[in-house]
Amino acid sequence: MTTRPHFTPVGLALCGAALALSLSACAPTLSHHGYLAYEAKPQTDIKVGDTKESVLDRLGQPSQTSVYDPTEWYYIDQVSMKMTYKMPRVTSRSVTVVDFDKGTDTVKTVRTLSLADGRDLKPNPNTTPTRGRSLTALEQMLGTVGRQRIDNSKDQDPGNQHRRD
Repeated sequence: MTTRPHFTPVGLALCGAALALSLSACAPTLSHHGYLAYEAKPQTDIKVGDTKESVLDRLGQPSQTSVYDPTEWYYIDQVSMKMTYKMPRVTSRSVTVVDFDKGTDTVKTVRTLSLADGRDLKPNPNTTPTRGRSLTALEQMLGTVGRQRIDNSKDQDPGNQHRRD
């Protein structure tokens, strides 16, 4: 005679909760940064010949303006995905560049750049030499032991002297 396993409702609920918890731990977290265009699409809403006021009405303030040329506006949108313990990874990026004519304040060009147009920048590994020498952790902790405290009672700074009547 074979016996069949008996599952209680509490056991089934615990198994279901454990399964749901383990599956939710694997779900990625998406984060959206930058220009949040709910109904506006900067790539298609802006046409050559539009004024700055009409661009501001449709899209709002730009995410960034050019440092060297204030007539160039950037609308930046980025989505990142992060798994539980890994570093976030950028999944999509859209940069709309609106360039205005300096004389008439109308749109001269509209360009859209994507994640594929970006470049990885490598920081310079060289360091700037500084004067002095590097101290070890022990030298830093015990460096002032036995040294006298500098007394500034003989300070000749006229700003610290009080007026004598």
